[in-house]
Amino acid sequence: MSGILMPKPDAATLSRRDEIVADMRIIVPGEGVVDAVNEMRAFESDGLTAYRQLPMVVVLPETVAQVSRLLKYCNERNIRVVPRGSGTSLSGGALPLEDAVLLVMSRFNRIIEIDYPNRVVVAQPGVTNLGITTAVEQDGFYYAPDPSSQIACSIGGNVAENSGGVHCLKYGLTANNVLGIEMVLMNGEVVRLGGKHLEAEGYDLLGVMTGSEGLLGVVTEVAVRILKKPETARALLIGFPTSEEGGQCVADIIGAGIIPGGMEMMDRPAIHAAEDFVHAGYPLDVEALLIVELDGPGVEVDHLIGLVEAIAYKNGATTCRMSQSEQERLTFWAGRKAAFPAVGRISPDYYCMDGTIPRKELPRVLAGMRELSGQYRLGVANVFHAGDGNLHPLILYDANVPGDLEKAEAFGADILRLCVKVGGVLTGEHGVGVEKRDLMPEMFNEIDLDQQMRVKCAFDPNHLLNPGKVFPQLRRCAELGRMHVHRGQMAFPDIPRF
Repeated sequence: MSGILMPKPDAATLSRRDEIVADMRIIVPGEGVVDAVNEMRAFESDGLTAYRQLPMVVVLPETVAQVSRLLKYCNERNIRVVPRGSGTSLSGGALPLEDAVLLVMSRFNRIIEIDYPNRVVVAQPGVTNLGITTAVEQDGFYYAPDPSSQIACSIGGNVAENSGGVHCLKYGLTANNVLGIEMVLMNGEVVRLGGKHLEAEGYDLLGVMTGSEGLLGVVTEVAVRILKKPETARALLIGFPTSEEGGQCVADIIGAGIIPGGMEMMDRPAIHAAEDFVHAGYPLDVEALLIVELDGPGVEVDHLIGLVEAIAYKNGATTCRMSQSEQERLTFWAGRKAAFPAVGRISPDYYCMDGTIPRKELPRVLAGMRELSGQYRLGVANVFHAGDGNLHPLILYDANVPGDLEKAEAFGADILRLCVKVGGVLTGEHGVGVEKRDLMPEMFNEIDLDQQMRVKCAFDPNHLLNPGKVFPQLRRCAELGRMHVHRGQMAFPDIPRF
């Protein structure tokens, strides 16, 4: 791998590979262990395919007891473990390590319980995001968070990355829709956090786990909130002559107190790519396209549509079209959800990233991205969750051109620095992984990062779970607890020491 530094492989672990693989076959019998090089190729990267690394061995357990035994075994022998769901992560969070066991949770693929009175589904982590909605839609329910990869991404991976989607503006990210989890710690201990109840006592450990990117534990069961399908849902396609006018329309809609079910924006390259791919009926003579979905009681939706149309035309909209049927609404969204593969048809390669900004900064950041595009001489197609400021720039490059990948990465890093500069954050839903790891100091100082590392140490003191991800510098937990003495004097000497 080029471009990123990962933890140095442990020679002692690699020298015992045959022994470790044999022991894995005892813990997970049958076909649950993959150690042949060609068969492990399927697991060498996640959605961030620019980085690839074969694992030491791939293990696919089927029971909680097997996960517990595996983690305890690795903990006692100082063997690293990288958890993996469906591998759709776009930040390299599931990138294997040469000396690590790749723990793949795809066999945990059953829905355990559907509880309509409490509006809860309990599922194993390998169940797909869309699979939860499919299981309950015949009774008029659905699961709200809907990443573009929802047909493939797993609910356990959604918890690890705190995934969002086009409807997270109104209904929240994974963190707002997960009620409880069962997880296995690195020492093999099985614990439960939360449950079917809405609030848990004590510290919000469920909140700590959601978005922890596989650094703290391995999720083996998830309880999620399901919602009743809205009585009415309609989508508007609104075209603008400039992205800045579209961005201002977004800010004005939210500023008017309107919270759409979803509000997405695409620029000209993304519009044309999606339309050629899906034929959703998008206008091709605009620079920016806004998709606004309004849901709820029919009378309320009709009223809100009128307000949104007025705001759109006030901001210079040149076209405004409303879905006339449920099928047409779904077609509008199909183009947006297919934008990523669609862009793959117009460029040999693209680098998909995310960052989040305050909504009011959208025009400024879009202008900044255009300037950077000219500076790096690389195209960029923009698709983003406009309502909550979560940007998804798709940087277009050709991996066969020497230096193009490095330019794309530098371009992406500058976009993220711009996001932080205007008051935003490095990621909205893709996670930090390895992609944004070395940019963490742009947002956090050393004290901040050490405090985050202390949480990691509380769950995994030997740094065996997914090392090399999120934190730009690995520190041993003992180093964080060292007491600094300067000229014979400790800091704050008046504080009692225990």
